[in-house]
Amino acid sequence: MISVKNVLIALAVAFTAYLAARGLWWTEPVPYPLIVVATLGMYLATTWLCIFWDPAPSTSAQAEHIGDAHRTRGRLPVPAQILALAAAVIVPNAISFAVGPESVTSGFATWYLGGIGALMTIVMVRRRPWTAWAGIVILAVSSMVWMGPAAALALGLVGSIVWVTCAQLLVRSLDRAARDTSRLAQLQRAASAWQASQVGRQRERRVQVQQALAVAGPVLTRTVATGGRLTDDDRLEARLAEGRLRDEMRGPRLLDDEVRGELERARRRGANVTVLDEGGLEGLDEATLAIIRAQLAEALRSASSDRLYIRTSPDARVAVTVVGRSPSVGGPSEEDGVDLWREIPHPGAA
Repeated sequence: MISVKNVLIALAVAFTAYLAARGLWWTEPVPYPLIVVATLGMYLATTWLCIFWDPAPSTSAQAEHIGDAHRTRGRLPVPAQILALAAAVIVPNAISFAVGPESVTSGFATWYLGGIGALMTIVMVRRRPWTAWAGIVILAVSSMVWMGPAAALALGLVGSIVWVTCAQLLVRSLDRAARDTSRLAQLQRAASAWQASQVGRQRERRVQVQQALAVAGPVLTRTVATGGRLTDDDRLEARLAEGRLRDEMRGPRLLDDEVRGELERARRRGANVTVLDEGGLEGLDEATLAIIRAQLAEALRSASSDRLYIRTSPDARVAVTVVGRSPSVGGPSEEDGVDLWREIPHPGAA
């Protein structure tokens, strides 16, 4: 598959091979040709190792932020850094020594100015800036010692410095773009989650409105039709409809047909019933909720209190608490006594 990465790798291999090949185009005899050939081989091996050595990311790197994981995966391993610095020390000095003092400024002897610059550019792209700049400093010192500052700057040292500088700026720009992309992806996920929650709430409100219309619609229709003159049975039905609406809005997770029937039975006998879902049932599946509802219906079936309070509980052991209060014998209603206390445990709780 042809990709930008593969094209860049191919260009890097071809360019470094071209720079090294220049070292074999001798225009005059060299004192130590074997040293030249061995140094060229070392340079190519080190450079191509720095290009292709890309170890698999660790588990921790995979779990990191997208931009951080990208930077971690692209970093040059430490052994390759050491080899690159060794090449920056050995190649300029070995080549200059092998070609002799008379040829240190010849084209076949100055190729290392561009070659080491290219190697340090690769190191910089592999996100090792300190190593890259250390290699450039070593290259500058070695070349100036062998051929003088003016000649080193004129024959390619400036170009190598420019390459590494441009590579560092490019890497920083790419890392910034990766961070921005990651941040944008996070914002998009957050926006999608918010939109999904809003859609869910809208759907829930529509269901509640439909339930309200189904419960209160007939009562409101009769109220309008009679001009507000309701019979006792109509008032009872209106009170029951109001109670059903409150139950559906305040504690929908506690309700099924059996519980609704018991709540209506309690209200028809005159009890004041309050149902509140105050948390604690989140995440329970329907089977678990069915067990809790069945126990709630059983508790309501045997209740005879004038006031019933049904509340969910945030306690890890108790799912629902049912409290019944009735007036004390001969006492005022403000001092109602508790005649029912039932705690419905979470199924499976110790």
